Amino acid sequence: MTELPALPVVWRPRTTRVVAYTTAGVIVLGMILLAVVVAPRFTLVDRVLMVVFGLALAWVLHMLARCRVVADRGGVTVVNAFRSRRLAWAEIIDVTMTTGEPWPTLDLSDGTSIGAMGINGAERARAARQLDELQALVHRHGEAPDPS
Repeated sequence: MTELPALPVVWRPRTTRVVAYTTAGVIVLGMILLAVVVAPRFTLVDRVLMVVFGLALAWVLHMLARCRVVADRGGVTVVNAFRSRRLAWAEIIDVTMTTGEPWPTLDLSDGTSIGAMGINGAERARAARQLDELQALVHRHGEAPDPS
């Protein structure tokens, strides 16, 4: 069995963050450069809109890079690209991730499930370790104690 990490613990994808923020920086700098060197027939409004478009793309990339899973004594917080959800330990039945899936799925007691984009399947070894840690925490904190 996997050794339980000390709480609180935060899992974040490393590669996704590096790629997203690097790409966002290149896009914003490129749009600023384009706004400066574009043909004189473009107005100031056109140039400002170029930069705003670059910033909008950077915001979307930031939203993808902010994904994480945070486990603490009270439960798990899943922060995905455009939605965050706080779950008590008792709400989580299991955590699964089959080979080839982009992130794990948390099966919930109400019959629904939620993806946890904070653990990135593309980072194979790291994702496997993080998945094992999360599963161990769910099994430790999520199961009701025996009444005996």
